[in-house]
Amino acid sequence: MSQKMVIGRDAKVSFVGLANANDVPAKIDTGADASAVWASDIFVDRDGLLHYKLFDKGSPYYTGDEIVTDTYSVAVVKSASGDVVMKYKVKLPIKIKGRKIRTIFGLSNRSTHNYPILIGRRTLRGKFIVDVEKKDIETEKEVKEMSKLNEQMKEDPYKFYKEQYLNGVDEK
Repeated sequence: MSQKMVIGRDAKVSFVGLANANDVPAKIDTGADASAVWASDIFVDRDGLLHYKLFDKGSPYYTGDEIVTDTYSVAVVKSASGDVVMKYKVKLPIKIKGRKIRTIFGLSNRSTHNYPILIGRRTLRGKFIVDVEKKDIETEKEVKEMSKLNEQMKEDPYKFYKEQYLNGVDEK
């Protein structure tokens, strides 16, 4: 049995054998059971083959390369917001912190998330120990949003408080 590696609350993931899918930011989420990856153009053809592309146009990791497989499953999952959706699931070889593993990913639209990949408990179990104080990546989106908010707050802290914190509601 190999020793468990310590991993932070995020990590860079590389897809083994898939061009340009290296060092993709991933959120490590011990609250999520399963892992998910941003996928687009998902469909099943008349022969029962699943077609999809990793990521989507606008993502720096998108290549437009279509992946076709006859090895997939489906699952009905409940999102954190309470929505129930059906997801196709595929097994992909990845590398995290230099360790190569095969894991099952749910294919979903993660375009609105800070991280295009989510790594859940099933992928982590037996392989990694999560140190939530450790952070390996700061996404550009996070940095830009925080900088913008802090600049707005510095200009007029009271106005910022009323508009952002109170959402425009007058104090009592």
